[in-house]
Amino acid sequence: MSKENTNEVHITSIGGQAVMEGVMMRGPYKTAVAVRKPDGEIERKVEDNGVKTRSKFWRLPIIRGCVNFVDSLVIGMKALMYSAEFVDIEGDDEEEKQSKFDKWLEDKFGDKIKDIVIYVSIGISLIFSIALFMILPTFITKGVEKLGEIVPFLSPVTNSHLFSSLLEGVVRMAIFIGYLALVSQMKDIKRVFMYHGAEHKTIACYEAGEELTVENVKKFTRFHPRCGTSFLLFVMIVSILLFALLPRTDLVVLRVVMRLALLPAVAGISYELIKWAGRSKNICVTWLSKPGLWLQKLTTREPDDSMMEVAIASMEPCIPENKEDDKW
Repeated sequence: MSKENTNEVHITSIGGQAVMEGVMMRGPYKTAVAVRKPDGEIERKVEDNGVKTRSKFWRLPIIRGCVNFVDSLVIGMKALMYSAEFVDIEGDDEEEKQSKFDKWLEDKFGDKIKDIVIYVSIGISLIFSIALFMILPTFITKGVEKLGEIVPFLSPVTNSHLFSSLLEGVVRMAIFIGYLALVSQMKDIKRVFMYHGAEHKTIACYEAGEELTVENVKKFTRFHPRCGTSFLLFVMIVSILLFALLPRTDLVVLRVVMRLALLPAVAGISYELIKWAGRSKNICVTWLSKPGLWLQKLTTREPDDSMMEVAIASMEPCIPENKEDDKW
């Protein structure tokens, strides 16, 4: 599907995600995953999103952010597993041997095994994220507070609730940025980040009203204000502000529990902020969005032509016929 240049900027609701050797795009009515197979061909899977039957309650501000966050995790994991089916293809024709455990799982759960793997993977990812970005910063902050008890001149500072909240936020942010910087150096992740750049450039091309061709897509930036990286940065900032409102307690376990209880609010508020930043052209909003765009220098890379072809292939089925149905 092509689109003539109308010179009119259209903020689309279509969003995407880079997967292994491919891109997933999700529009108002359809979700598409396009993957470059080892033989060079593009494999594409298109699915209907289904009729939206959620009540008005689940579409309220803040609450809708939590719902969309969970949806994104599930849909993203499904797309990632779909892409892995092609990347893991071996060069020989020998049938891979299944372990006894694999056979038992297939016999026990049948076609449901993929859904089980997806939800288990999401659960493991969430546990890892909570441990790394929430529990670890809390323990480090508690350690600094203990240091204040040993060193008298530090005590007035470390006993401050404001200091503890800011320190925990700074530690969390440092771990987050350090983690991105580390994984961005991995060879396979670099390719995923190139597809991430292709996704952004393709969306920007469509929003500018230009025809979706590789030559047109090339002209656009790989940085986008509605990127998931920017969303996670908002999550970090919002968490600092909200966690500072929590009462101070010396029990580390209680601190973690209170922060976990606030996570839905953090996700919901962050979603509203990224939504606002994505559609507003206010100069203040532009400046607030810049840190997220800077951080995308770690999570995106300039794609090659073949990657942009894949991103276009995943984008085209998601564009609705009626432009009014595609509003962010």
